[in-house]
Amino acid sequence: MPVLALPAGTALLFSLLVGSFLNVVAWRLPRGESLVLSRSKCPSCGVQIGALDNIPLLSWLALRGRCRRCAAPISARYPIVEAVTALLYVAVVLAADGPRELALGLLLVTFLVPITLIDLDHRRIPNALTAPAALAAAAAIALLEPAWLPEALIAGAAAGGFFLVSAVLYPRGMGMGDVKLAGVLGLYLGRAVAPALFVALVAGVLVGAAIVVRKGAAEGRRTAVPFGPFLALGAVVALVAGDALVDAYLARF
Repeated sequence: MPVLALPAGTALLFSLLVGSFLNVVAWRLPRGESLVLSRSKCPSCGVQIGALDNIPLLSWLALRGRCRRCAAPISARYPIVEAVTALLYVAVVLAADGPRELALGLLLVTFLVPITLIDLDHRRIPNALTAPAALAAAAAIALLEPAWLPEALIAGAAAGGFFLVSAVLYPRGMGMGDVKLAGVLGLYLGRAVAPALFVALVAGVLVGAAIVVRKGAAEGRRTAVPFGPFLALGAVVALVAGDALVDAYLARF
């Protein structure tokens, strides 16, 4: 049964605010800017954005995607990220079966959103996100369900080790950021990391094949595609249905 202690509506409102902050993280962290000490500014005219113009989703819609001061367009990415974060939070709340699943699910999607955006923009996954994510997972498990910690550690080591071998054998196809992220997913998902990695690999292959078909074999193989977003996709699938997929697979044997 889904956890009802945190209503989905509350998660929706709170997650819009979180999504707004994650936009800030994805923009400032790779540039070495402070995440908390400076106010948001218009990327075109540099004027600070007022509080009324910084309400998640609503302000962008009210201003029709433009700066109040200079009327320059503001990317639709900001409200999209806020909305996607909200949907992910609600999905976790509805799918979670207990406090540990709820806490780990919310923590994981909170880290996955900026990791995905930064990997798409800069082709790297910062240690400044994966390291705190790993520590947060260990702390949450130790606090809420210590008996589950061995499974999490084994899954993290197995997932990270599998990708480490891939990175060593084929360094052009897999970066160390992907290795660390896979290990982090194991900490959060436990045995459900298996379907997460499977979904990520299948999605990566399909997108790679589509690029080859579109650009041709020679150019397609040279096209760099970040793998972090595929890992994030697999993690979301696992959060919603990972244990069910594992149980269905084991029931066949």
